[in-house]
Amino acid sequence: MTLAWEQVLVHSEDPATLGQWWAEALGWVVVHTSADEFEIRPEPDRLPGLDFVRLDESKKAKSRLHLDFRPEDQDAEVARLLAHGAQRVDVGQGDAPWVVLADPEGNEFCVLAAH
Repeated sequence: MTLAWEQVLVHSEDPATLGQWWAEALGWVVVHTSADEFEIRPEPDRLPGLDFVRLDESKKAKSRLHLDFRPEDQDAEVARLLAHGAQRVDVGQGDAPWVVLADPEGNEFCVLAAH
């Protein structure tokens, strides 16, 4: 038996707005939209993707799952994401070599230092 990782679901109050924010942040393409769902992928036929699905309640606590990204230039990428609407977040990371940010709905993600 084998499993293929297809996507990560992200519950969202406004799937289209949040999904579009992530599509622009990652440079990904939109592959599906409906009133309650907005799916993006790196390329139309490339997996895994992110699927934003409506959930009519706001985020209440620290995310139990988050995404990590490793850019070539951490400082430049953090600056770009902050200008795009991300916010710095303190989740108790202390003096770590990564930066914790949150998207417009408060979902945390990390921008790691370059190798």
